[in-house]
Amino acid sequence: MEKIRIVIAGPRGRMGSEAVRMVEETPGFELAAVLDRKNNGRKLNEIGPFQESDVPVFADIEDCLQSVKADVLIDLTVPEAGMHHARIALSYNVRPVVGTTGFSQEELDELKELVREKGIGCIIAPNFAIGAILMMKFAKMAAKYFQDVEIIEMHHDRKLDAPSGTALKTAQMISEERRKQKQGHPEEKETLKGARGADYEGMRIHSVRLPGLIAHQEVLFGSVGQTLTLRHDSYTRTSFMSGVKTAVETVMKIDTFVYGLENIME
Repeated sequence: MEKIRIVIAGPRGRMGSEAVRMVEETPGFELAAVLDRKNNGRKLNEIGPFQESDVPVFADIEDCLQSVKADVLIDLTVPEAGMHHARIALSYNVRPVVGTTGFSQEELDELKELVREKGIGCIIAPNFAIGAILMMKFAKMAAKYFQDVEIIEMHHDRKLDAPSGTALKTAQMISEERRKQKQGHPEEKETLKGARGADYEGMRIHSVRLPGLIAHQEVLFGSVGQTLTLRHDSYTRTSFMSGVKTAVETVMKIDTFVYGLENIME
């Protein structure tokens, strides 16, 4: 069986470097090249801790995909780069696996249409941690019985978007089982603007940003005389790599657009 040839965007980043290790350690995967905006023309072992890897570094994705054969693009960078890379990858019949959050609905719809036109797979996942996906699935199940819910997501202080893509995806999944309703006192007033967090169909989402955190989320449900708390914690970025591996293997077998890893987990 031929190996899946993979391009990784952002190999010097905290997530990107973990993805490089995962690809190099996974039988059946082969690292074809990396995308890095500062080191065009160099080798990976010249710019990072990967002494055994001499794959080429490209600053431009089109130059990369014109120069190397690739099956899958892994992008774990920022929304602007992730969207640009996904568009170009699809135009070259390379299947994107994107873990960048912060895409608008319009951008997701655009990618979905490009996937339909090209007839190849594309996976966008707000979170690649398997435990986080299970938390979202359990939250959707619980929402059938607990209609009052608040989400607290906690991330490192370098995260750009708030709330997180995982929190938004969780809220969307809960809304499939929960009717729209305002929570709290009917005459509730914020004495400090923003104290009650963001409002998603009446449920509240709170974002915490602190050094020392990685990625953490609580979903709190309340009912008469009881509460239910679901929590997931990622203590290292290695926790996301099993989901990235699953996404790469799956994207090679599908010809559709998938938003959310829960949609490929049985």
